[in-house]
Amino acid sequence: MSAASSLLSEEQFQCSICLDVFTDPVTIPCGHNFCKSCITKHWDIKVPCECPLCKDVFKKRPELRVNTFISEMACQVRQSTAKKTSSCSVQRSSSSGEVLCDVCSETKVKALKSCLMCLASYCETHLEPHHRIPGLKKHELMDPVENLEDRVCKNHDRPLEMFCRTDQMCVCHFCIESSHKTHVFVPMMEEYKVKKTKLVKSEANIQQRVRERRLKIEQIKHSVKLSREDADQEKSASVQVFTALIRSVEEGLAQLLDLIEEKQKETEEQAEGFIGELEEEISELMKRGAEVEQFLLTEDHLQFLQNLPSLSPDPPTKDWTEVRVHSSYEGTVRTAVAQLEETVSEEVKKQLQSEQKRVQQFAVDVTLDPETANPYLRVSGDKKQVYYGKRQNLPDNPERFSQNVCVFGKQSFSAGKFYFEVQVKEKTTWQLGVAQGLIHRKERITSSLQTGPWLIMLTNGNEYRPLPGSSVLLSLKSAPQKVGVFVDYEEGVISFYDVDTAAFIYSFTGCNFTGRLFPIFAPSDNTSGDNSAPLIITPVIKQMKPIVNLSLK
Repeated sequence: MSAASSLLSEEQFQCSICLDVFTDPVTIPCGHNFCKSCITKHWDIKVPCECPLCKDVFKKRPELRVNTFISEMACQVRQSTAKKTSSCSVQRSSSSGEVLCDVCSETKVKALKSCLMCLASYCETHLEPHHRIPGLKKHELMDPVENLEDRVCKNHDRPLEMFCRTDQMCVCHFCIESSHKTHVFVPMMEEYKVKKTKLVKSEANIQQRVRERRLKIEQIKHSVKLSREDADQEKSASVQVFTALIRSVEEGLAQLLDLIEEKQKETEEQAEGFIGELEEEISELMKRGAEVEQFLLTEDHLQFLQNLPSLSPDPPTKDWTEVRVHSSYEGTVRTAVAQLEETVSEEVKKQLQSEQKRVQQFAVDVTLDPETANPYLRVSGDKKQVYYGKRQNLPDNPERFSQNVCVFGKQSFSAGKFYFEVQVKEKTTWQLGVAQGLIHRKERITSSLQTGPWLIMLTNGNEYRPLPGSSVLLSLKSAPQKVGVFVDYEEGVISFYDVDTAAFIYSFTGCNFTGRLFPIFAPSDNTSGDNSAPLIITPVIKQMKPIVNLSLK
């Protein structure tokens, strides 16, 4: 068997379907041999059953039995080929990755070209016939590649030169004329250029997105750094404030205890004085008592009466009926607490002023967007003032508010912190705050803590309320003339301040922002005739501080 295998070439034992040495070879009625799995798969697709080589058609699918003789021969050929490949591998450079000439018998030389027709790679010497012989000149040559059999159609043994866009696969010219006849196809090189161009664009897009995300990482790190600085500053300020408050409480307590102790000492000294006077009176009364007792022992009537005038009179005594020894501490604690409350109030006011200064560091330049203004609102030329007036004939664009008499700010924010101030002086009703960009412009606005808008409003000239939560009446010491609005997007916090008095007005917390936020202004109507003053966006006097607004596309 070994001798037989040496006389036969590997090509004689190759399956014409898979182009490899037979595996479980079977012989079909026309006499041709194939791998059992190859011809089975072929007939599963091709109906009726026919021979891939001679095209003989079989009405009934033949029963397949493995040809043991051919199987043994194929096994010997496979083993022989493996030995040859193993011995040749010594001559090949495994580390270089170069394609070597298939014809060189001894030392393999680097291939110059690969032939798709011959399915072999040639060095410069062995490539010479392809340049000289007319028949070989027609063969398609390409830069040397390995696994040339993968570049040949397994159905027609022809080079894969076309690309079927319908099935998204490489095909040969015979495929185009048969199974892919009605499909859309182009030369493989053309499809290669198209797909490579798309892939280059995709790669560039990926790199751009990578750069954007690396930049975003740096922005986030910078934001965290700023947040840490703010946190440290806030902690330091908090420690300072509470230390001062604790010190004030301790000092107030010490003063209160000293005052109580001093009053107690005064009471004790007063009591000691009273006791001394009482003891002196007791001593005098006891002397008088002794004299009286002596006189009472006299039994002689004449002597008693004659000597009675010489008896000393009763000593004078004080009326102690109304004398009380008692210290009243009524109002002492109240006064001390009132003084402490005043001190704490001063500290809180300082803290609020400090807090307002901090939020003012995030001031942004806000202008009004006339394209969103309700037709009854008039926006000034500098886009800083808005007031109620007669209805204007304006285009009803999608951004314009129709049912609610309000206007958006031009600027929007999707991250970070921002702050702006609005003058509300001489107005009897108004609303202002922030809203999400997806708010309904053509319907009545309904407010909720989840979706907003989040507003502070003045009604009836002196009632300040939050919206949502308009049932809550805010208690303010004075009517704000200028309102500051601060938003922390990530924390979901919106706070309002009285700018002039540095007083805190109200905060919405736990808000869920899902889109861009816009400042919103509603100067309200002027039907009463006393609300004609405009809402005015005023500049913020502040010390500049870097702001990081993060928005990832």
